[in-house]
Amino acid sequence: MKKITAFLLAAGVSLSAAAAPETYVIDGSHTYPRFEYSHFGYSNQVSRFDKTSGTIVLDRAAKTGSVDVSIDATSVNTGFPVFNGHLQGEDFFDTKKYPTISFKSSKLNFEGDKLASVDGNLTIKGVTKPVRLEVTSFHCMPHPMLKKDACGANAVTKIKRSDFNNGKYAPYVGDEVTLTIPVEAVKQ
Repeated sequence: MKKITAFLLAAGVSLSAAAAPETYVIDGSHTYPRFEYSHFGYSNQVSRFDKTSGTIVLDRAAKTGSVDVSIDATSVNTGFPVFNGHLQGEDFFDTKKYPTISFKSSKLNFEGDKLASVDGNLTIKGVTKPVRLEVTSFHCMPHPMLKKDACGANAVTKIKRSDFNNGKYAPYVGDEVTLTIPVEAVKQ
């Protein structure tokens, strides 16, 4: 009986250890959120933000976790410095008042063992709205160079920029914006 009790206790300890939440820190050198919109119907323009930070907590066994992302809005990069400054102005991101864009999850949604989407609140220019990030790929493994566990994902959602007090020139410059977030994070 003592052996069975000891075995069950050991199994319980190893199961709880396997189900422990793991914290990953976003790798800012491999995480560049992008936004895409129609420019007068001529073409779709794609720009990005160059500075992103945050944490991702995953408990893959329990299928729970959290995502907390902070994007430096002053790092907007259109490939044209004058336009970067224009987007940082009051008509668009107003980075003097609102230097940060944030996403905080409320729920991670799994399909089997695969992370399928993340529900949460997106804050742009002081306005917070619920969004769902659809996860188009998700992969965790030991990082071959860092020799630490790492996870990566690609997520996408569509928003209306006018919902975030950022609708200047709509509808000529498209109100619908596709946000694509490629993210990589390394286990602490």
